[in-house]
Amino acid sequence: MVQHSFQQKIEPTEAKKICQPYHLAADSWYNIGINKMQNEVTVTVIRILFICHGNICRSPMAEFIMKDLVQKAGLSSRFEIASAATSTEEIGNPVYPPARRKMAEHGIGCSGKTARQLRKADYDHYDLLIGMDQRNISQIRRICGEDPSGKIHRLMDYTNRPGEVADPWYTRDFDTAWEDIREGCEGLLLALKQGGRLC
Repeated sequence: MVQHSFQQKIEPTEAKKICQPYHLAADSWYNIGINKMQNEVTVTVIRILFICHGNICRSPMAEFIMKDLVQKAGLSSRFEIASAATSTEEIGNPVYPPARRKMAEHGIGCSGKTARQLRKADYDHYDLLIGMDQRNISQIRRICGEDPSGKIHRLMDYTNRPGEVADPWYTRDFDTAWEDIREGCEGLLLALKQGGRLC
């Protein structure tokens, strides 16, 4: 979990919620930092990187489903969410059309997203690196090294049925992929709330 000082626009209702305990005016702009005396509010930004093999199906679906969930929960300013690939096969390519269509069915867009590869530096930048299956986890460890901070997890381990998100590139079952990823993201958000990281 990382705390940084930077300026970020947040909705007035969210600003009021965040600032009320500090007796600050709920302006729509605040320096997100650690200095209350300078009217700066401490906000913990949780950085999540979703990872799959090619970054064109499962991990971008997780990225944009999670962004949708936190936006609807009024928590967008508390998160940095992205996705990446363990391979180089699809670098620069857009989200696979069936995955894009499945998200669009639920009102979620992914315009502008292109595949990029996981980098070793991502381990230090992100608080959580979430893979879709055990092969992803092995490849994440190959690229990033050991996991001394316990950041690397499988998405479905945040649900009541731990396991893997099958790759719809091969199964062609984007309905099941959608349901698994949505359930995993909902479970992840709940775990963060229950763990006190969104107090």
